[in-house]
Amino acid sequence: MNANAKQDATFDVVVIGSGAGAMTAAIRAADQGLSVVVIEQSDQYGGTSAVSGGAVWIPNNHQIAALGGSDSADEALAYLKAATRGEVAEERLRAYVDGAPRMVRYLEEKTRLRYRAVPAYADYYQDLAGAKPGFRSMDPMPFHAAELGPEFLRLREQSPGMLVFGRMTMTTFEAHTLMSRMHGWKKVALGMGLRYWLDLPWRLRSRRDRRLAMGNALVGALRRSMMDRNIPLWLDTAFESLHMDGGRITGVALRRDGRPLRVDAARAVILAAGGFERNQEMRERYLPTPTSSRWSATPPVNSGAGIRAGMAVGAAVALMDQAWWTPTVAVPGEEKQRGLFFERHLPHSIVVNGRGQRFANEAGPYLDFVDAMYADHAKTGATLPAWLIFDAEFRRKYPCGPMLPGSVRPDGKLPPEWLGTVYHRADTLAGLARQIGVDAEGLARSVELNNSYAATGEDLQFGKGGNAYDRFYGDPSVRPNCCIGPISRGPFYAVPLDAGEIGTKGGLLTNEHAMVLDLAGAPIPGLYAIGNTSASITGRSYPGAGATLGPAMTFGFIAANHISGDSHAER
Repeated sequence: MNANAKQDATFDVVVIGSGAGAMTAAIRAADQGLSVVVIEQSDQYGGTSAVSGGAVWIPNNHQIAALGGSDSADEALAYLKAATRGEVAEERLRAYVDGAPRMVRYLEEKTRLRYRAVPAYADYYQDLAGAKPGFRSMDPMPFHAAELGPEFLRLREQSPGMLVFGRMTMTTFEAHTLMSRMHGWKKVALGMGLRYWLDLPWRLRSRRDRRLAMGNALVGALRRSMMDRNIPLWLDTAFESLHMDGGRITGVALRRDGRPLRVDAARAVILAAGGFERNQEMRERYLPTPTSSRWSATPPVNSGAGIRAGMAVGAAVALMDQAWWTPTVAVPGEEKQRGLFFERHLPHSIVVNGRGQRFANEAGPYLDFVDAMYADHAKTGATLPAWLIFDAEFRRKYPCGPMLPGSVRPDGKLPPEWLGTVYHRADTLAGLARQIGVDAEGLARSVELNNSYAATGEDLQFGKGGNAYDRFYGDPSVRPNCCIGPISRGPFYAVPLDAGEIGTKGGLLTNEHAMVLDLAGAPIPGLYAIGNTSASITGRSYPGAGATLGPAMTFGFIAANHISGDSHAER
């Protein structure tokens, strides 16, 4: 930034980005008596947080004991140390374990946001010391959009894959009940439909559901809490660079309505602008190849601007070759691809490469599954895309990507352009293999093995369904293994899976206070980074549902405390 540029405004804290981490930081800073502004480049607020599941991974949270579980800071730290394999400084891990429960309790006491722990949502790595079978992942409670007034229309809409019929919102509890067809799922579905359609005044205005859930509930509640504090949110304002004076970050260069702005930060700038997954040049420079920004499940706004600005003032980076991987599928006409988070857990299905061979536990953590896609592709050259294969029984009972169960929406009611793009169908496995270019003999052998595992309940290749996390989205009516069922009834289906993600993991290296470090490992005064703009606190791992948002919000909370000088609030 030109130091002689006209100063347009001054705040104690300037927050770049409007996701959950950014809003948490802004709210906490305001409550600490600091003036703060939130800057968002698009005309909608919420970023990737708004389209997410909204969960936060909070070890040792205050709800666990009341729900019949147990946890401790020592167990959580042991789990994180094992998951991150020594690649993340212990001071940062300890800051998260100590700060996360305090962050959630603060938000519940001082804001409109409410969470509830999910007893059955297990940590992703059940074989590691300190893992828990549930309770650490917390789901946001629904929030009514009427409390936002006109601001509701500026909230980034929920991803279609997290809506029923592309319209009705659902919580994680409801999604779990519906997807795994648990007892009472029909009653849950009926109740959701009645609630939606009986909101008659709003139905005449919009198809959008006013009962916000998942990421929309999280962001909506935080936005209302910002409004309670009169914290300004500047939309359509592009962040361009940082201003450094005397070795300290003192402000930012912005562009709004076509003109440059200079905003000074008396205390600090917090970079919370997401990762670089929508920047093809950065993907090709840092991520495994082949790679494509089209495969991303995030809004088309995360260009890495915060990371690049930090690097321009001498910041160190880490984990730039990593992402929050999940397999995705393209749906014609949608701005982003859909992540397939639960489908791989369901019985009557397998995932194969171009040789028709399975290469991983389909029900394993989605980050690890895409890692396995890349590893197998390096060996075979035949795993990008991979193929989700299922039969008529799966199609009848379960959703898959944009396809509702066939019992609700049969093939004849699907858009014609989906056939041959979103999904492929054939009367025989051999015919399906020819359509998608997969080795027919290899596919037949993989299906034969799967069917034998369905009978015994034990996957001798990869252990599918062998732990609590695998079984979370399994079908409890299928036995002896709720994640494995025979693939035997035609027609047979195939869905192509790309190596997508819900954000990149690499970014600016920070310390336990969320301060950005320079190439020598020293903090850059006045500069903080959180969320996907910072190098992930979880390293190359994905400890549990909400391990993206939990750290983003926790270190937003920690950063605001450190900026205000209230070190006791972090402990």
